[in-house]
Amino acid sequence: MMSCMKATPVQRIKRTHAGGIVEIAVWHTSAPVPPCAHHYKYRLVYVVGGMRVVGFDNERGKGDHRHDRGVESGYHFIDVSTLLADFWRAVAEQGDRHET
Repeated sequence: MMSCMKATPVQRIKRTHAGGIVEIAVWHTSAPVPPCAHHYKYRLVYVVGGMRVVGFDNERGKGDHRHDRGVESGYHFIDVSTLLADFWRAVAEQGDRHET
């Protein structure tokens, strides 16, 4: 994953949430993960019943993007606080869709 660059953990969480599991991992990196311009590597996921319902990550070669029930789209990374807020908002929205 980050074999050639130094990475410092910023946040690491794994817990149950609303009938599923949330896992958040954010690192500050010594260099950007191409093609990103920022110095963060992240993976945030909400899984229910073994299915990724929501995910945000910045995979090497793909850059910042998100997953919503199997649909992948671009994501504009601003900062870690905004990333976390956007993730939790997406999790809440998926919960609202599931209840209706």
